[in-house]
Amino acid sequence: MNEIYELVIIGGGPAGLTAGIYASRARLKTILAEKAIAGGQALLADTIENFPGFPDGIKGPDLAEWMEKQAKHAGLEIETAEAGAISLKKDKKAGFTVALNGGKSLETLAVIVATGAKWNSLSIPGERELTGRGVSYCATCDGPLFRNKDVVVVGGGDSALEDALFLTKFANSVTVIHRRDRLRAAKILQERALDNKKIRFVLNSIAVEVAGAGKVEGIKIKDVNTAKETLLKCNGVFVLVGITPNSEIAKALVKTDEKGYIISDDDMKTSVDGIFACGDVRKKLLRQIVTAAGEGATAAVSAKNYIEHVKGTEYPREAGK
Repeated sequence: MNEIYELVIIGGGPAGLTAGIYASRARLKTILAEKAIAGGQALLADTIENFPGFPDGIKGPDLAEWMEKQAKHAGLEIETAEAGAISLKKDKKAGFTVALNGGKSLETLAVIVATGAKWNSLSIPGERELTGRGVSYCATCDGPLFRNKDVVVVGGGDSALEDALFLTKFANSVTVIHRRDRLRAAKILQERALDNKKIRFVLNSIAVEVAGAGKVEGIKIKDVNTAKETLLKCNGVFVLVGITPNSEIAKALVKTDEKGYIISDDDMKTSVDGIFACGDVRKKLLRQIVTAAGEGATAAVSAKNYIEHVKGTEYPREAGK
């Protein structure tokens, strides 16, 4: 038998947890479904220095834990389960069904999609083990932690060069590793990077291993033409080979851009009434914990207004991309 809620939040990162806090304080009957441990990308951050209220920084897992405790204290119900699909109710009335793994389903008037995104990884030895210990996927998040250090950027696209330029504000040196003989980034970014004395390039090379005992101490690279391997000493490795939104659960219903990010307005409303999106899964400029939290709050308030409007009414609407 399906359980009935006013609001279902999918995803337990900073966006989803903040949405849960606001929805619970509004006394909406709300449940948050998270497939693993609540906290999202914050769990991977060793130290977060740009979230307001912590002048000395805070450990990512600690911030995630406090957010979860606050959400539960507000009354949020959290279930460890992966959401498999969102569907309109068969009778086309207002409301949705969210299927969870294990055969359980949730009926709800509104859904907030806060499933985040995943940084594309290199899948090489040492990368996972040293994530948060010198391996990073976000220069704007972690760049200030590498003042006067030597860092490596893996990637050759716009994001890689933009972040390499950003890192020169803090790092002693930035080495960009790219597998091809030419960069893919916009010419103006290439020109800026080539003109920056702190940046050097190692082309026709791929990363094969991140080295270090407990922290990054270097990266092993291989020349794609000669197969010769070289160990570059460094203090940090920024893997900047793209990011993929976790939007599969909603793509059949709501509009997305060409990369799969959910399109939503300033109120976090998607193309389908009753479905809202917040955090890294939506198309936006800045992917940070602070913006995710703000969007989660906005999504919850928008969902509350929507629920108050449709509760107890029949509200037929069409869905589709």
